[in-house]
Amino acid sequence: MNQEQALEVFQNYRIRRACDEQTQKWYFSAVDVLAALIQQPDYQAARNYWKVLKSRLKKEESQSVTNCNRLKMAAADGKSYATDVADTETLLRLVQSVPSPRAEPIKLWLAKVGYERIQDMGDPARSLDRAREHRQKHGRGEKWIQRRMMGQETRNKLTDYWKEHAVTQEREFAILTNIIHTEWSGLPVRDHKTIKGLKNQNLRDQMSEAGLIFTAPAELSTREIAETVDATGMVENARAGRRGGRIARQARMELESKTDWGVVTGEHFLPASAKAVKRLEGGDGG
Repeated sequence: MNQEQALEVFQNYRIRRACDEQTQKWYFSAVDVLAALIQQPDYQAARNYWKVLKSRLKKEESQSVTNCNRLKMAAADGKSYATDVADTETLLRLVQSVPSPRAEPIKLWLAKVGYERIQDMGDPARSLDRAREHRQKHGRGEKWIQRRMMGQETRNKLTDYWKEHAVTQEREFAILTNIIHTEWSGLPVRDHKTIKGLKNQNLRDQMSEAGLIFTAPAELSTREIAETVDATGMVENARAGRRGGRIARQARMELESKTDWGVVTGEHFLPASAKAVKRLEGGDGG
């Protein structure tokens, strides 16, 4: 399933979700939703609760459990594990099986998320507006937000090119992205996230304005070079990525030689709510 993965927070509880781009359905981690439902911050305790509930529902031949799938989702250790997930309709039925004062708020939240996705399909500008509002709430300045959104557009054009030229797997996208990032910044993506103290967070959302500025030309140059030589497949696109990244690296090094600060730093923009969420993380992904 081609997925768009995201992390939502419901009343300080971390809830992983993934969207099936073919069906346009959101699938949520069952254990994460249950943790919020029973107000259980301990991941293992919530996971055990889900195991017991799942076993009981199976014995009752409940359709709710039958409709649960398993997808790989990122866990607190940064690795991906197969996780029980369910769509909005199935989760609403599961919620009814659990006595909790939070049942109604959870139902309303799930319905709201599903409704927003339908609206975004009809009007993509809505999702952009909500992304802007979300970043503003977390203290991002307008200039930073503009850089981030322009960089995303550049990124989308590059990935569109890859898809059309024999690069289709998520793993291949990650490899090419890492090549470009390593070339311009001098660090692999993993190491860059480490110096910022990040785990599952999106690296670009934690970059400074300067970091975003140099990421964009690295990817723009990569796409322009790839289009010029009609790069096809991993080998040729990796070659284009190295060349594109080097162009941005030269500009970065020239700037750093004329200033007293570096572009690649440990600075990040994690809001207080995200730090609270990190304290709730744990376990193997369920």
